[in-house]
Amino acid sequence: MSSVNPARKLDRIGRALDKLAGHAVDCRLCPRECGVNRAAGELGFCESGPAAVVSHALLHYGEEPVLSGRRGPEARPGARSGSGTIFFSGCNLKCCFCQNYQLSWLGRGRPAADAELAGMMLSLQEKGALNINLVSPTHHLLPVLRALEIALRRGLSLPIVANSSGYEKAAVLAQLDGIIDIYLPDLKYASPGPAARYSGAADYFQQAAEAVREMFFQRPLLILDEEEAAEQGLIIRHLVLPGGVENSLAVLDWIHRELGTSAALSLMSQYHPCFQAPEDLKRPLRPGEYARVLDRARELGFEQLFVQPETFGPEDHLFPDFERAEPFDWGRPPGKK
Repeated sequence: MSSVNPARKLDRIGRALDKLAGHAVDCRLCPRECGVNRAAGELGFCESGPAAVVSHALLHYGEEPVLSGRRGPEARPGARSGSGTIFFSGCNLKCCFCQNYQLSWLGRGRPAADAELAGMMLSLQEKGALNINLVSPTHHLLPVLRALEIALRRGLSLPIVANSSGYEKAAVLAQLDGIIDIYLPDLKYASPGPAARYSGAADYFQQAAEAVREMFFQRPLLILDEEEAAEQGLIIRHLVLPGGVENSLAVLDWIHRELGTSAALSLMSQYHPCFQAPEDLKRPLRPGEYARVLDRARELGFEQLFVQPETFGPEDHLFPDFERAEPFDWGRPPGKK
């Protein structure tokens, strides 16, 4: 259950909507600061209008175990399981190698009214979800907050997860204090070169570093319930890229230096060439690339470290196809461990 009671959370949502209302007609929710009038149908970098566009809402078993829970023999009888995940279309970053490119670049999905989005959240709760996991919510923040308000009034009581690229504005995140229970940001790059080349955002680290600091200020400790499911906290994700070991080591050093070893860290090896990946990223990780980064994380002494197998194949269930009703193949055991 969320650590913030519904009445208090509703009050904070009301205040956040008041503070952020101007972004409907002059959108500066993210570092792109497009300034478009979305209420009038103008489109900025994310190509999103005034309503949230949703691709899928489902129980997801491929997140970190504290978010997805246990499956099969490891699960307790009758235990809740799965992250109640809502995949939004569009993106304010649009990495050229994005494995969710069908959503981030191609915009697959359909507009959902606020009440319909709230209904998705409540349906996931009824199915036994451990949390409501909002994937790429930044550009849909206003309708998401309105839907959360409706859902809370109708009995939503799960922790809310903000699952993002990390390319956020700290000032906007400050308005979400007490609303978001679990932050799940990427921290992709430590320097402007790869950030500009792969994600068109030379200022990525500058913005993401401030954003992660704000998230850590709000939710510094990862707190679990009796089922070892996350109730609140911050989990920083980092995807190791081919040829990107030095970048990854710099990211780890920054987290260690700025936040300390108590910051929960998820190191991901699941890179797979997708969409418009440039020539130097058209290969999987080589043996040893992920191991070097993992060794550094262990040397630095991170206390809560989530890891993946050293390599993944293209057939692995973590690579989605959002053209299908069920984008993930849960017929095989989850790759996370």
